[in-house]
Amino acid sequence: MTTTTLAALVPLLPFLGAVAGLLLGRTAPGFVRPLAVLPPLASLVLAALVAARQGGGRAVDAYTLLTPTGSVPVDLALHIDGFAALVAILVAFVATCVQIYSTGYLRDDPRYPSYAALVSLFTSAMLLVVYSGDLIVLLVGWEVMGICSYFLVGHYWGTPEARAASLKAFLVTKLGDVPFLIGLFALGTDAGSFRITRVLGAVASGGLGHPTMIALLLLAGVAGKSAQFPLHTWLPDAMAGPTPVSALIHAATMVAAGVYFVARLLPVFEASAAAMTVLAVMAAVTMLGSGLAALAQDDIKRVLAYSTIGQLGYMTGALAVGDRGAAVFHLLSHGAFKALLFLAAGAVIHAAGTNSLAAMSRMSHLRDRVPDAFWTMTVALLALAAIPPFSGFFSKESVLAAAERLATGHPGPAPGAAGWIVLVAALATALLTAAYATRLWLLAFRGRGAEAPDHGRQPLTMTVVLWVLAVPSLAFGALAYRTLPGWFDGRSLAPTLLTSVLGTGLAVVGGLLAYGAWQRAAARAPRIPLGAVAAHPEGDAGLVEAEAIAAHEPAYGDIAQAPDPADPGRLLLGPLYGPAASGFHLDAVYSALFVRPVLGAANLVRFLDREVVDTYVRGAAALPRLLGAAVRRAQTGNVQTYVSALLAGTVVLTVAVLLVASGA
Repeated sequence: MTTTTLAALVPLLPFLGAVAGLLLGRTAPGFVRPLAVLPPLASLVLAALVAARQGGGRAVDAYTLLTPTGSVPVDLALHIDGFAALVAILVAFVATCVQIYSTGYLRDDPRYPSYAALVSLFTSAMLLVVYSGDLIVLLVGWEVMGICSYFLVGHYWGTPEARAASLKAFLVTKLGDVPFLIGLFALGTDAGSFRITRVLGAVASGGLGHPTMIALLLLAGVAGKSAQFPLHTWLPDAMAGPTPVSALIHAATMVAAGVYFVARLLPVFEASAAAMTVLAVMAAVTMLGSGLAALAQDDIKRVLAYSTIGQLGYMTGALAVGDRGAAVFHLLSHGAFKALLFLAAGAVIHAAGTNSLAAMSRMSHLRDRVPDAFWTMTVALLALAAIPPFSGFFSKESVLAAAERLATGHPGPAPGAAGWIVLVAALATALLTAAYATRLWLLAFRGRGAEAPDHGRQPLTMTVVLWVLAVPSLAFGALAYRTLPGWFDGRSLAPTLLTSVLGTGLAVVGGLLAYGAWQRAAARAPRIPLGAVAAHPEGDAGLVEAEAIAAHEPAYGDIAQAPDPADPGRLLLGPLYGPAASGFHLDAVYSALFVRPVLGAANLVRFLDREVVDTYVRGAAALPRLLGAAVRRAQTGNVQTYVSALLAGTVVLTVAVLLVASGA
């Protein structure tokens, strides 16, 4: 079987699994789980074979005309280089882990068949984006992911939070997709083709007439899809969906698509120094803002969501300094440990049988109750904080090294200022990342909140997946930084002494600051004895603190509990804690700038339609109605009246005729 055929089967198998799952979900429920797990597993095997055959060498290109357009044709094309081959393995690997994990996590969910089918379709769409050699075909996968995210984030559609989150995710990403679509059309028109190889050839020969405009339009779509400032606000709210969906979106699909798109078309962006500078500023603001916001979140999944936004900022920062190898290296490394973080958080939530334990301030004694989640999440948090020798250290240091090279005068495709912007922001974010990772670990596993009822151990499928993902989170970076340059552009990904010392030193400082603030807050906070028991709506019992009830402390989720006062985030952020917890009020800003004007315009249109347009319509109807009323009054039914009117009319007509005749 040829490499092209194998590559075509990689996205096709999950698509067929999704179709079969939807068709057989009700009639043959016993086939649902095999249809959920086997297609992505087969795609993983085939993607590995494709990568082995491609070997980091010459790209595999194949195409056939899909449809003639009369101007720029659309081709069904494959373009598989080292980047595409490895990213496809990541997507299939994480999707397989998520599907296996979901068989335990959602084993009692009545909508599991549709969920599993949508996850398979989501996977197929991302694999299409990865392998596609034509921008219009890539756009199809891009948009299918958007609609899948809408349904998956809103899986628990019975809750208003899930409905609002799914709608917000769809609308915010579509806000970026509109200029993205215009940019794709402009790029194809300038290059004379939508095929990626021809587009890159046109860039190399200087054939783009409007590189800055095209790059900025494309960046809008990338900002929406990859949750970069200012279109990142949908991602924290998307935590209302099932936790395995969060792992898939954050680790291998959706948000990774924007970074991968820029990496694949990086020469287009490098053709405009202004676009590269905008990309650097966007990455810097995203990294710093998300780090501060993560340090103030109480929901464990929202901490991880802001963490994803910041790590994507590292990737776009690497792209902004022209090193797509470092960006994709961090994309691969991040995919493993972020999937592990979310799935471990799901194990914590599953152990309590309720989403209420997503609030870290209400967690207690979880180290002993979920030991597998404790140890694997510890590994993932160390990787996230870029502590050597965990994988995140090597991939993050490759980004810092790339920014340092450009900042110190090495020639590159971006201005030197872009290197300084990315380097300073990335170093500051390294401190913040270690601080919120330490805070999460302390509050989740050494917290002082009230203890929820223990719902037993997790299913074996969940535990096994956690340990499988822990392996690349620990060992991938040390192996990959030596071998990946041969798959990428050949540029070294090895850590440099200066950035390693600075990055690791700041990470250690951030962790120590969070630990010291936690100890200080714990010493100052009074111990509140556990008190009464509050009834769970479905019959379970949750411990509550008597003082919290007396103070009318609001309940979180299903179990009413008092928050842990020993939160180091409050001490570290001080007056910034409130704004950071609310995402710096960006949603309020968008409401003032977009939502309220649109609602005001809608109200104005409704007023004009009702009071102006309808007035003319009512007036046009009123005149015939009045004439009809007058005619109706003349119809009395009295024959003498009719004869009298007839004679009077005859007299009037006769007089009129005589007058006209005499005048003539």
